Amino acid sequence: MSQVAAKQYEMPRSERNLYLWFIGIGFAHLMVGLFLGFMQGMQHAGIDLYRVIPIVRHYYQGLTAHGVFNVLVFTTFFIAGFLLFATGTSLKKPVPLRLGWVTFWVMTIGLALTDYAIFSNTSSVLFTAYSPLQAHWTFYLGLALIVVGTWLQLLIVGRMVLDWRKENPGQRTPLLAFGALTTLLMWGLASIPLAILFVGILLPWSLNLIPGVDVLLNRTLFWMSGHPIVYFWLLPAYVSWYFMLPKQVGGKLFSEPLARLAFLLFIPLSLPVGFHHQYVDPGVSEGYKYIHAILTFAVFMPSVMTAFTVLASLETGGRARGGKGLFGWVRALPWGDPSVSAQLLAMVLFALGGVSGLMNASFNMNLVIHNTLFVPGHFHLTVGTGSALTFMGVVYWLVPHLTGRRLFSRKMAVLQTWLWFIGMAIMSRGMSWAGMLGAPRRTALGAAPYFMEEWVLPSWFTAIGGIILTVSGFMFFFNMLGSLWLAPKGQKVEVPVAEPLIDEGARMPLWLDRFTVWAGAAVLLVAIAYTPTLVRLISDASFTVPGLSPF
Repeated sequence: MSQVAAKQYEMPRSERNLYLWFIGIGFAHLMVGLFLGFMQGMQHAGIDLYRVIPIVRHYYQGLTAHGVFNVLVFTTFFIAGFLLFATGTSLKKPVPLRLGWVTFWVMTIGLALTDYAIFSNTSSVLFTAYSPLQAHWTFYLGLALIVVGTWLQLLIVGRMVLDWRKENPGQRTPLLAFGALTTLLMWGLASIPLAILFVGILLPWSLNLIPGVDVLLNRTLFWMSGHPIVYFWLLPAYVSWYFMLPKQVGGKLFSEPLARLAFLLFIPLSLPVGFHHQYVDPGVSEGYKYIHAILTFAVFMPSVMTAFTVLASLETGGRARGGKGLFGWVRALPWGDPSVSAQLLAMVLFALGGVSGLMNASFNMNLVIHNTLFVPGHFHLTVGTGSALTFMGVVYWLVPHLTGRRLFSRKMAVLQTWLWFIGMAIMSRGMSWAGMLGAPRRTALGAAPYFMEEWVLPSWFTAIGGIILTVSGFMFFFNMLGSLWLAPKGQKVEVPVAEPLIDEGARMPLWLDRFTVWAGAAVLLVAIAYTPTLVRLISDASFTVPGLSPF
C-alpha cells in the first residue's frame, strides 16, 4: 500500500499541548501584526493612528513588527506545530517529546529576543534586515534561534521517517510525513545562507566585533534564502490542499505520483532563484541574472502541476456530491464548512498572486514595479492569503481535534473566511494599482511630501481592504478563543487524510519516495547558479560600511 490508513494512535496530552502552544504563539503574533498592518493602511490614506494608539512609536517600527510577526513568526510557529502533528499522525508514531519541547523553547527564547529588539525601538530594520540599517544584537540572535528551531524540526521528522522505513520495509512514506519532510529538507538547505549572514556577519557587526559590512554580499546571502522561504510558507498549505482537502470535500487525491513529483521538484528548483530580486543591483552579471530568471520561471511548473492535480481532486469530490455539468461540481463542494471555504478562497487569490509573481520574475516588468507597492500587493496574495487563510482553515478542524471541543461558531467562521477574501482582494488591488503608478514600498506615504494625486484612490482601496481584513482577523481570534475555552465538548474530529484515486503503491518508482538525489540536484544547481558570483563577491568584499540606526 502506498498510503498508511488514516487511523490515529492515541496522542498523549503533552504532545497535544506542544502543538497547541506552537500554533497559539504563531497566531497571537499574527493578531498583533494584523492590527499594525491596519495602522499602516490607514497611514497610507492620510490617517495617522500612531499618535493615538501607542503600540509602537512610529511607522517603521510598526512595519518591522508587522513583517517579522506575520511572515516569519506566525508562519514558522504554525508550521512547526502542523508539520510535527502531521508527521506523527501519518506515521502513527509519537513525536519525540523531549526534543520537541527543546525545539519549542529554542524558538520561543529566540522569539522573546526578537520581540524585545523590535518593541525597544532599537531594531526598526524591517523584516528584510537590509544593511547598513543596523538592529540590536538580540534581533539577529533571536531570528537565528528560530531558524535553528526549524533545523531541529527537520531532525525530528527525518528521524521519525527513517525509523518508520526500518519498521515498514518496501512501503512508501505516508503522504503527510512525505510532505512534511520535503518542506523541511528544502528549507534546511535554503536557510544555510541566512544563518551565515545573521550569525557570521550581522551579529558580530551589531556587537562591534567587525568594523562594517559589505552591502552587496549581504543582500546576495539574504536572497539566497529570502525567496526559498516563500516555498517554506507555501508547501505546508500544499500538504493540506493535496493530502487533506480532497478528503474534506468527499473526493480522492487524483494522482499520488504527480503529487509526489510536484513536492520533490521544489527541493532543487526553489533554491537558485535569488538574483531575480537583484535585477537592479550592480555587481551581479547579466548572465547570472538571466539564469536565475529562467530558473524562477521553472519553479512555477510545480505550482502549475499543483493547480491541475488539486483541482482534479476537488472535482472528484464535487461530482461525488452530485455536481453536474462543466462547473456544477464547484457549487456542490461543501462551502458551508469553514475549513473548506477558507482553503478554496485561498487558492483563488493565490492563483492571482502566482501570476503577479511571474511579473516580478520578468526583467522588463521588474524594472517597472521593483520596490513599489506592487510587490507587497503580490505577497499579500501569496503568503497573506494562500498560506495564511489556508492555515486558518486547517486550524478550524485542528484545534477541535486537539482539544476535543466543538468549533465555537461555524457561521462566524464561514463569514470570516469570506471577509478575509474580500478584504485581501481590495487591499491587494489598491497596493498593486498604486505600485504600477510608482508608489514606493517601505515608505510612510501619508507623511511623504511627494505624495501624488493619482495615489489617493488606490491608497483608500488599501485602507478599506485593511479595515475588512482586521475585522476578519479579530473574528477568527474570537472564534478560536471561544473554541479553546467556551465551546462544549464535541464528537472527536478525525484527521482528514485523502486516499489516492488509484492505488499505485508497488508500481510507483522508488525515486518518487527518495530525497537524496533531489537534495543533490539542489546543491548542484546552487553551485552552478551562485558559485562564480559568490567567489567574486567574497574576494572583493570590503567590510567597511558602518551601521545606520535612524531610530
